[in-house]
Amino acid sequence: MNILLIHQYFLEPDDGGGSRFNEMTKQWTDLGHKVTVLAGMMHAHGKEKRPEYKGKLFVKKSYNTIEIMRCHVSESYNNGFLGRLWGYFSFVFSSIYAGLFKLRGKYDVIVVTSPPLFVGITAFVLSLFKRRPFVFEVRDLWPESAIDTGVVTNPFIIKFAYWFESFIYRRASMINVLTPAFRNKLIEDKKVPSEKVIYIPNAADFSLSDKILNSDFDRNEFRIKQNWSDKIVCTYVGAHGVANHLIQVIQAAEIIQDSMPQILFVLIGSGMKKQELVDITKEKGLKNVVFYDAVPKHEVFKYIIASDFGMSILKKVDTFKTIYSNKTFDYMSCKKPVLLAIDGVSRELIETAKCGIYVEPENIEDWVEKIHNISNMGQTEIVQMGENGHDYAKTHFDRDTLGAEYLAHIMKCAKS
Repeated sequence: MNILLIHQYFLEPDDGGGSRFNEMTKQWTDLGHKVTVLAGMMHAHGKEKRPEYKGKLFVKKSYNTIEIMRCHVSESYNNGFLGRLWGYFSFVFSSIYAGLFKLRGKYDVIVVTSPPLFVGITAFVLSLFKRRPFVFEVRDLWPESAIDTGVVTNPFIIKFAYWFESFIYRRASMINVLTPAFRNKLIEDKKVPSEKVIYIPNAADFSLSDKILNSDFDRNEFRIKQNWSDKIVCTYVGAHGVANHLIQVIQAAEIIQDSMPQILFVLIGSGMKKQELVDITKEKGLKNVVFYDAVPKHEVFKYIIASDFGMSILKKVDTFKTIYSNKTFDYMSCKKPVLLAIDGVSRELIETAKCGIYVEPENIEDWVEKIHNISNMGQTEIVQMGENGHDYAKTHFDRDTLGAEYLAHIMKCAKS
């Protein structure tokens, strides 16, 4: 089977961030299928294009037998809301052109993953011209998340986004959602036929974590090199954006700096709010918060394994109660307990798995209390929570199992 994947943020091999489709597409090609990807030239949280893409509209690449056509994305992407909007639509235009005129051969099915929601335009146009069905994946409820976080406020844009969302759901042959809450939302509130909706969630990538856990990686030596040896390290890996609201970490760190000097917060990644967070940390003279640039996934797992807790954090809005954070699964696969500042289904997950501590998002008093609890924990209890998460994820969220299930649904869609 020949699959066309439309994924604006499909990662480069050395990118940090969520690599859901990088891993699943490799699995699919290993099973004998062909995968071609239409992707953008800018990372979701990157500041600028790589030098190899500057001044170019299209660049063809190949990773792990997967063919990738990198398509133009305007560098206005990080210049406010209008710049971001043009970044989305510049990819829509370039990817439609690439799909119609740059790709050779035929494909049996189109898979498109959002956000951004507007990649659905590319899927719809190519589906129409190529007479092929498309599977639409919902990784985040958009426009709800953009509205709740204040990113989108224009009434016209909001109205258009809701109309377009409904249009894409009607036109898609199949819709994949990443959480049970998404499924309920689509069926009950948005009136999508239940037979059209499948559920393949984010998953834990044990191939990377187990490789490091079973290697000669020296966790203690790594901690010494990072000056972590006498610390209880709570590490966040991911975007430093509006939705993540990492300022709550800084606020908690300021309060506990003197009373709990053994606690160290490590923030790894990039995003539009990172420099602001760095500046505030320096202004306050905080020594218990350390920033690292984004690290490739095969390396960032070493930072996670060398830590004591992994942190999953989002702004306190109702929409985020419906999501699973992909970084939570990374922590679970690395046998690290989760300090979770996300309510809803993510909270239910770690409480069911007994693999972490919930802190109410944006409640700094609760942050301080939970960090105090962590500071008093014995190493045995911390290790046990990490083991619980690893075992639960292995049973319910294994990437290979879910990737094979997803492929079966895609093959069924292609034949319909």
